[in-house]
Amino acid sequence: MDKDSNLKMGTAGIITLNKNQGTNSGVPDLTGEVHHLPCCIKYDGPSDVSDYFKPKSTGLEVDGLAEQQAYFRGRKLHGVAIPIPSGYSGFVLGKKSIGKRKVSDVNSNCWEPSAKFENITYWNHDTIPSQDDTFIRSLHWLSVAEALHKPVTMEDLASTPIPKE
Repeated sequence: MDKDSNLKMGTAGIITLNKNQGTNSGVPDLTGEVHHLPCCIKYDGPSDVSDYFKPKSTGLEVDGLAEQQAYFRGRKLHGVAIPIPSGYSGFVLGKKSIGKRKVSDVNSNCWEPSAKFENITYWNHDTIPSQDDTFIRSLHWLSVAEALHKPVTMEDLASTPIPKE
């Protein structure tokens, strides 16, 4: 398949980010308001979440992160705010408005940031989140990927011992 047929099928798209998108870009900052809940909600629309979901700090620290508690539909949740790793940014994406042009004239899979965030609050049922949780461990892959793709310098080669056969 060629690139144009992938665009028509919706398997590819364009995300438009400016170099200064993470600083003063005019998009709202949702830091402290992005949550990863251990549930599936079969609803996609507006809701008065802040009226019902009210996390509170417990004053305890878990792996250097402040623990929070909340209740969702009567179930107790434990959470910690996990910062986005250094060198990365969190964005909420929305479809880019294309104005009065026909959808067939322009790639309809264009996305732009509608908000940014610097941390994600990760929640568990009945247990305090830890470094062993899959979601938290998945963020460690970013540092592993960076190390794997880092160019090797002459100093790295010189300091590496050569095994004798």
